[in-house]
Amino acid sequence: MIRHRRRTVLTAVSGALALVLAACGSDDTGAAPQRFTAADVQAALDAGGTIEVWAWEPTLEEVVAGFEAKYPRVEVELRNAGTGNDQYTALQDAIAAGSGVPDVAQVEYYALPQFALARSVTDLTSFEADKLVGEFTPGPRSSVQTGGGLHGLPMDSGPMALFYNEELFDEHDVAVPKTWAEYVAAARALHAADPDVFITNDTGDAGFTTSMIWQAGGRPFRVDGAKVRIDLADDPGVERYTQLWQQLISEKLVAPVASWSDEWFEALGSGRIATLVTGAWMPANLQSGVESGAGKWRVAPLPQWDAGDKAGAENGGSALSIPAASDNKALAYAFLRYATLEDGVGLRVAGGAFPATTAELSSPEFLGAEFPYFGGQKANAIFAQEARNVVKGWSYLPFQVYANSIFADTAGKAYTSGTSLYDGLSSWQEASVEYGRRQGLTIGS
Repeated sequence: MIRHRRRTVLTAVSGALALVLAACGSDDTGAAPQRFTAADVQAALDAGGTIEVWAWEPTLEEVVAGFEAKYPRVEVELRNAGTGNDQYTALQDAIAAGSGVPDVAQVEYYALPQFALARSVTDLTSFEADKLVGEFTPGPRSSVQTGGGLHGLPMDSGPMALFYNEELFDEHDVAVPKTWAEYVAAARALHAADPDVFITNDTGDAGFTTSMIWQAGGRPFRVDGAKVRIDLADDPGVERYTQLWQQLISEKLVAPVASWSDEWFEALGSGRIATLVTGAWMPANLQSGVESGAGKWRVAPLPQWDAGDKAGAENGGSALSIPAASDNKALAYAFLRYATLEDGVGLRVAGGAFPATTAELSSPEFLGAEFPYFGGQKANAIFAQEARNVVKGWSYLPFQVYANSIFADTAGKAYTSGTSLYDGLSSWQEASVEYGRRQGLTIGS
């Protein structure tokens, strides 16, 4: 099952996660970074060798096979070192030990600033890769341009859309919402018609929350090197989101079911959960995990805060980066190019991945693909438009991995103890500020 979405993060983070921040500036020798030309990359391919790739995304198996077939002198060792946090911990342990570091690593967009700030990943402007960023859609493109450099090439993207059970909406004569105000009204109407039906599920998810704030125009995190501003109290986008979502929580209109649990899959199939607001990578998960929903579910554009607007946000997605400690950077970069811009893109799309390249998202074949699961709907056309609608200017914290890990114990209390969502987010801010300062960062609010 393909799951590009970051899942609920650990409630306790290994001390290894702090190593990236503690190392900030430690490798500043003043030496100019090594530069690579296209000829250097081709020479490395001609000479051959072995590179190690750490990634959990299953379609990369086909990418590796295709790359080795095209460049028979190169061997790629693909290793699954764990998903998300598990891999990041292993990667940072290897960096701290000074050995066992891979040549390529999959890093989710929200985690990339943490590695970039510590200079643990290569700035790809050394390969003149900054000339290529225009080939990617806005959300992923901005996500890899972090810390004043380019620290990965986008592998996929997760523009948000509304997935909804059309059968449920038709049965209860409820219109598919086009705005968030209509979404709340639909939640009330569905639950009133059948108390077992909820508009969606939520138990407190940092990734979903930040994506919603992003779409609302929020900018709660601003990063300038080691200077970080966190404002979850007065940011207009945060206020807009909390006022909306608090209504659903207070009126008990969201199912208290954890995403990716067995209960969640059952509820999606039985009709207890009517919608999902999530990334464009979701179809493969519905097809494999909610088979009974085939033909019932559809895709619609993301609801807007104001009627007529076209504002979107990303939810999930990963880049491929080259750790700074790699001894095979030229070969590693060749693999990045193949996987994210060349033949590897088509191989991944065929496996169910959602691309980050503008060429693919404008391809008639891609846009015209029919999804039997969605009743023959051409869902990619909606996803592609949502990718173009992503609001620019969003930043993640340089310790977002840690911040997400404490979300349940701070903001998450709004779902369990009667704490308001606003107060919960304020607690999240306080804990995040304290952590950032302990790492030596200058934190303002």
